[in-house]
Amino acid sequence: MKARRPRWWQGLLAVVAILLLAGFGAGWYLLAGSRARLDGQVRTRGVVAPVTIQRDALGTVTLAGKNRGDLDYALGYVHAQERYFEMDLARRDAAGELAELIGPAALPADLDHRRHRLRAVAAAAYARLPPAQQQELGRYRDGVNAGLAALRVRPWAYLLLHTKPQPWRAEDTLLVIAAMYLDLNHDGRNTRELRIAEMRAALPGPLVDFLLAPDPTWEAPLAGPLSPQPVPPDAGVFDLRRLPAAKPVADLAAALAPGHDDRRPGSNSFAVAGKLTGTSAAMLANDMHLALRVPDIWFRTRLRYPDPGAPGGERDVTGVSLPGTPAVVVGSNGQIAWGFTNSYGDWMDWVRVIRDPHDPSRYKVPGGWATLQTRDEVIRVKGAAPHVLKVTDTRWGPILAQDTDGTPLALAWIAQEPRSYNLALIRLERTASAAAALDLAPTFGMPPQNLLVADGAGHVGWTIAGNGVPLRGDADALLPADWSRPGSGWTGWAAPTQYPRVLDPADGRLWTANNRVVGGDALALLGHGGHDLGARAQQIRDDLFAHADFTPGNLLDIQLDDRAVFLGRWQRLLQDTLAGTRDPALRQLRELTASWRNRADPDSVDYRLVRAFRNAVHDAVLAPFATRVKAKYPDFAWPGLGDPEAAVWMLVQRQPMNLLDPRYPDWHALLLAAARRVTDTLGRQPGGLAARRWGEINHAGIGHPLSRALPGFVAHFLDMPDDELPGDDDMPRVARPGFGASERFDVSPGHEAQGVLEMPGGQSDNPLSPYYGAGHEDWVHGRPTPLLPGPARHTLVLEPVP
Repeated sequence: MKARRPRWWQGLLAVVAILLLAGFGAGWYLLAGSRARLDGQVRTRGVVAPVTIQRDALGTVTLAGKNRGDLDYALGYVHAQERYFEMDLARRDAAGELAELIGPAALPADLDHRRHRLRAVAAAAYARLPPAQQQELGRYRDGVNAGLAALRVRPWAYLLLHTKPQPWRAEDTLLVIAAMYLDLNHDGRNTRELRIAEMRAALPGPLVDFLLAPDPTWEAPLAGPLSPQPVPPDAGVFDLRRLPAAKPVADLAAALAPGHDDRRPGSNSFAVAGKLTGTSAAMLANDMHLALRVPDIWFRTRLRYPDPGAPGGERDVTGVSLPGTPAVVVGSNGQIAWGFTNSYGDWMDWVRVIRDPHDPSRYKVPGGWATLQTRDEVIRVKGAAPHVLKVTDTRWGPILAQDTDGTPLALAWIAQEPRSYNLALIRLERTASAAAALDLAPTFGMPPQNLLVADGAGHVGWTIAGNGVPLRGDADALLPADWSRPGSGWTGWAAPTQYPRVLDPADGRLWTANNRVVGGDALALLGHGGHDLGARAQQIRDDLFAHADFTPGNLLDIQLDDRAVFLGRWQRLLQDTLAGTRDPALRQLRELTASWRNRADPDSVDYRLVRAFRNAVHDAVLAPFATRVKAKYPDFAWPGLGDPEAAVWMLVQRQPMNLLDPRYPDWHALLLAAARRVTDTLGRQPGGLAARRWGEINHAGIGHPLSRALPGFVAHFLDMPDDELPGDDDMPRVARPGFGASERFDVSPGHEAQGVLEMPGGQSDNPLSPYYGAGHEDWVHGRPTPLLPGPARHTLVLEPVP
C-alpha cells in the first residue's frame, strides 16, 4: 500500500486551499472561528445544573449532568457546534428546501420530496406529541440554537455558500426522522411496485411470478419456512422461440442494471445469548449500511445522568446519536444493547384514483365522492426565481404517478402520517431487559426496522420497531389498487400484540441483514418491500454457528467477513462453460478464475471477473423479457430491491428452450456470449484482464457534501482518502464507493469496556478540528476502536446562570 500523509497534514492542506479561496488571513480567521469550543465554561439559562462535556482523542463526547433534560440541551449544543450544516441538510432534504440553500442544482430533489409535504407532516406530528416529548424537543432545540450562536463565526460551509444558517425549530427534529424515512423507504418513490405493475401488464402472470420469485437457496429466516422453489412456465404459457422478434429498445443495459447493481440502505445485526459468551451476558453486533460522507452520519456519544433504575444509580449510555435528534440510536446502557437493520417490509402502496367523469375535481371513495385538494408549494431557489409546484392530494396521499392504463395513482406512505413520528426510542436508554425492549418497540415513531436486543442477563430478542405497520384489506399490496372498494386499502394499524417477535431462541443466535426474517401470517402483516436475496444473512448465520463461544472481537470478524460464498457457484459455472475453449481471450479468462481465492479482496482479479460474468449472464437471460416490457413502457427498468437470482440460476441450470433468447442457438452459446462480454469490456482496458483487480473499482469514495462543487485540489483534501476496500454486496462486509458500514458496533451490556465502535468520516465537520476524520483509518482497516471513550483531552462545562 502506498504511503499517505497523516490526517493532520491533509487537514492543513485543505485549510490552505480554502484560504486561497477565501483570502489568506481572513479565511483562516473565519474557518478557525467556526470550530466547536472544546474547553472552558459557558454560562447559560438552558441548564438547571452543571453539565460536563468531555472529548477524548477520537472526539467521543461524554455528557454528564444531573438530569436527562439538561443533557437534551447539551447534546443539542454539541451537535450544532460540530454538525449544524449536516443537520440543516437533513431537515431541508426531507422538507424539499435544499434549493433555497444550494441553488438550482438541488431543485430536482426538492421537487421529488416537496410533493410529500413532510414539513406540514412534521408540524402536525409535533402538535400531537405528549407534553414530555415536546419538552424534550424544546430543550434540544434551545441547545442547538445556543450552540450555533456561540460559534464565533457561522459554520464554514455557509461561508462558501454565502448564506446564513436559519434557527432550529422543535419540529425540525421530526424532519430529520423524515429524512431517514426517505433514505430507508425508496426515497418516497415506490418505483419498484410501478415496475412490477408494468411487467404484469406486458407479460403472462406465471412468467412474472417466476422472474420475481425469491430464492430459497439463499434464504435464512429466523422463523417460518423457506420459500417454494420457483416454477418456470412451459411453452404453453410463454415461448420466446415462437414469438415475433422484439424490436430493439434504447438503453436496455441501463434498464437491467437495477437488477444486479442496486445499492440499498441496509445493515447487519446479530446477537448471541449469554450461554455462548464468557461473561453470561449476551452480546450484540450492528453495522448499518448507508451512503457514506464526511463527517459520518452518526456521532459518538456517551450520556451519564442519575437514574435509580440503573446499576449504581447512574445511567451510562454509550453509542451513536443522530445529529438533529436527542436520541442514542444504537447503543448500550449497561443492561441492554440494541441495534437496527432496515426491515424492507411494505410501507407504501399505490392507490388508483378514480375521477368523477362529470367533475374531475372529485374522486371516488368508499360510499361516494371526495374533492381533490390542490396546493401550491413555493420552492425558494437561491439565485433564481421561486418555483411553484402544484401538489394534488387525496385522502390517501399525493398523486405522484399513473397506472399502466393511465389512471392517476396516489401514494399511501406511512411517512406521510403524523402518528409515525415521536421520541419513544429514547426510552431504550432506561430499559433493563431484552423482553422489555421488545415490548417498547411497537411504540417507536421511526421507519420500521428490525430491532435486535441483547441484555446483561444473557437474553436476546428480535422484533419490528416502529408504530407504522398498516393493516391491509384484500387488495394485492404489490399492485396499484382501487381503495374506493369496500374491504380494500389500509384498515388500521397493527396493535403491539400483533407484532412478530423471537425471544431466546434455543440455539442462542439471532441475525438480520435486510432479508426476509419471518414467514406465514407474520410476513403477510409486514409485507414484501424488496427483501435482500438472503446470501448475506445466510453467511452471517453460518459464521455464528461456526463459533461455540464469542467475544466482541469474534463479532467484528464476522462483520469483516469478505468471503465470496455467494459467487462460488458462478465461478464453477464459468469454469465449466469455458472448458475446452480454444479462444485465447476466453482461455485467459478461465485461467485467471481457475484459482478461486473466494474473497472480495482489493487485489482479487478472479473475484471481479466472476462477478462480471454473473452480471453479464443475468443481463443476457433477462434481456428478452425486459425488452418486451420496455417496448410497451419506455421508462421501464428492472424492479430494484429485488434480485432475480432464483430465476436466472434455474434457467441456466435447466436450460428450457422456450425461455431462451432466440439470438442464441442454445444455452451454452448464451453463457459463452456472456463470457465474451467480460473479455471484450474488461480485456480491452489497460493491462488487459490480468490487471482488472477488484480494488480498481471498489474504493472508498467518501466525500464531503460540498466537495463536488469545489475545485478538485480543495475537494481532494476535504474528502477521505480514496482507499481500495475489500467487500461487496451479498457478504457481511458490504462496501461500495460512497456506501457501506456507517458504523461497526460490538458490545456485551455491562462489559462496555471490551466493546468496539468504528466509524468512517470522523466526528467533526470542520477541517481544522482535531476530530476531522478521526478514527477513519481504523474503520478502513477494520481495527477495533474502543467503544468507551479514552482519557479526556478537552473539557467544557455548561454552567447555569445564577
